[in-house]
Order: sequence, then structure tokens, then C-alpha cells
Amino acid sequence: MKNFSFIFFIFVFSSSLFADDNKKEIDKLFIQLKSALNFENSKEIEDKIWDLWTTHPSKNDLTKLLADGSSAMMDNKLDTAYDKFTKVIELDPNWSEAWNKRATVLYLMGKYELSQDDIDKVLMIEKRHFGALTGQGLVQTALKNYEKAIDSYIEAHKVHPFMKSPLIMIEKLQLQLQKQSI
Repeated sequence: MKNFSFIFFIFVFSSSLFADDNKKEIDKLFIQLKSALNFENSKEIEDKIWDLWTTHPSKNDLTKLLADGSSAMMDNKLDTAYDKFTKVIELDPNWSEAWNKRATVLYLMGKYELSQDDIDKVLMIEKRHFGALTGQGLVQTALKNYEKAIDSYIEAHKVHPFMKSPLIMIEKLQLQLQKQSI
């Protein structure tokens, strides 16, 4: 029994170390992202952030399950994707990317309020998640909450200054608001 306790302790301790290393690397990349010299440089940094976000810091089986859900989503098997992402969330509710992927699939299913609930979870865990912030902009646009959508895109732009979609969407939404006020 002592051996089991020791092995369990080592597993929990090492998992925590991997998560800390992952967080430190992401923090470093976000500093680099803010000071990127150009779009190409920012894209390289963004890709590294996405790699870290989509790789579980300590459990390869969760990384694979998330990837399987992403494949199902790309194949338009939305119910299957939803089930896989939900399973990942059940196994690690502190992994922001699992919530983000499920928020995406809920958006694709037209379940905008549920998608927003999952986005709220993502942003509680990782407030700099530019994918979730732009996703929130899409959700709020679908709900016709244009001001909140604009706010989301502004936040995404602050986090990732070279990301093009927030500025494009802000302009489109401002035009939409102008049309409504006429």
C-alpha cells in the first residue's frame, strides 16, 4: 500500500510540474506576442500557443481525445465531437481548450447560450484565450448583442494585436449598429 501511495504522490506532483512548465511557457509566448514585429512573427508565436493549448500538460490520452473530437467536428459529426469534448471536460475541468472546443461545437450546433457558458469557463481559466474571445464575438453576433461582440473583439485585439479578424469584425459590427440606428 505504501508503494501505491508513493507512486500516486509522484504522479500528482509530476503532473503539477508539467502544468506549471506549460503555464510559464504560455506566459512567455504571450509576452512575445505583444511585442511581435510583424504578422508573420506573430503567426509563429500564435501557432506555438495553439500547440500548447491543444496539448494536455500531463495526459496524452486527453490530448488524443481532444484531437479525436476536433476531427469529428471537422467531419461535421457534431454530436460525436460534443461527446468527446464533454468527456475531456469531465476528466479535466481545468483544461481551457476542452471548454473552448466544446464551445465551438455548440456554436456550430446553433446552441449559442450554451456556447457562451463554455466560453465563460474558458475565460475564467485563461483570460487571454484569443480564440475564445473571437468565438464570443461570433456568439454575441449570432445573438444580435453587437456591442458585446465588439467588446469581445476589442479584447481579442488587445491580447493578439496582429490578429486580423477582430478588426474586420469590429468594422462590420459598427456598420451594422449604424444601420440599426437609422
